[in-house]
Amino acid sequence: MSEQDTYTPPKVWKWQQGSGGRFANINRPIAGPTHENILPVGKHPIQLYSLATPNGVKVTVMLEELLELGHKGAEYDAYFINISEGDQFGSGFVEINPNSKIPAMMDHSTTPPTRLFESGSMMFYLAEKFGAFLPTDTAKRAECMNWLFWQMASAPYLGGGFGHFYAYAPMKIEYAIDRFAMEVKRQLDVLDRHLAENEYMCGDEYTIADMAIWAWYGSLVAGVLYEAAEFLDVASYKNVQRWTNQIAERPAVKRGRMVNRAWGEPSSQLIERHDASDFETKTQDKVKNAS
Repeated sequence: MSEQDTYTPPKVWKWQQGSGGRFANINRPIAGPTHENILPVGKHPIQLYSLATPNGVKVTVMLEELLELGHKGAEYDAYFINISEGDQFGSGFVEINPNSKIPAMMDHSTTPPTRLFESGSMMFYLAEKFGAFLPTDTAKRAECMNWLFWQMASAPYLGGGFGHFYAYAPMKIEYAIDRFAMEVKRQLDVLDRHLAENEYMCGDEYTIADMAIWAWYGSLVAGVLYEAAEFLDVASYKNVQRWTNQIAERPAVKRGRMVNRAWGEPSSQLIERHDASDFETKTQDKVKNAS
């Protein structure tokens, strides 16, 4: 590395607006709303404001799984939050989530309505509310929570670390990509070793831990996330591959990954979801377009 390539941090860091690559226009060092915006409220008890990034997919998959089990109270309206346009900094969104990150949720079945932010918190809340996808046995429940929190702690290395420097940074920095690629491969090895002895993350029971981890690492292994499957040699993690494919075939997972999605094949997108019949309409359109 030449002398002109080195960087010496200043004594006091100052924000240079516009730096930061693809998401520079929405990144800033202060919190709070940038504009007034009242969020819409639909007809169902649960109101979700989100985007089909992995953190958003976790929650829509969870809701669709609950509905698949027959929990009618899990019916929801899902509104599209365009983070590229700064929707997450609207006053209504910030009132629910002061951290201005998707997803954000309101449960209007309680008095007063319950606000929820952070995807792991939402999943745990829904699992307890409906008594599903969370073991009741103390030891199994602890194992489920271990892996749920593993995902919450590990994914930033995959997303903000590897994903940013590999896919979105304005320049390719070898050290940064190598550092985070190494960590992501270590995480995949953790999963692969565990899944060699377990059908699901918590043994033989499908739980919120599977949904949360699959949204990130399943997408990576399937070649969807950052288009980095070959770079990270994900095909070598056979047990993660088996688990990823198994979960991807679940009907609720197929529906959940479509919600608030505004990219990819049109048939894979359901920008807003307000009723179960919305998926039927998409299926009919898919058949019509194929004929």
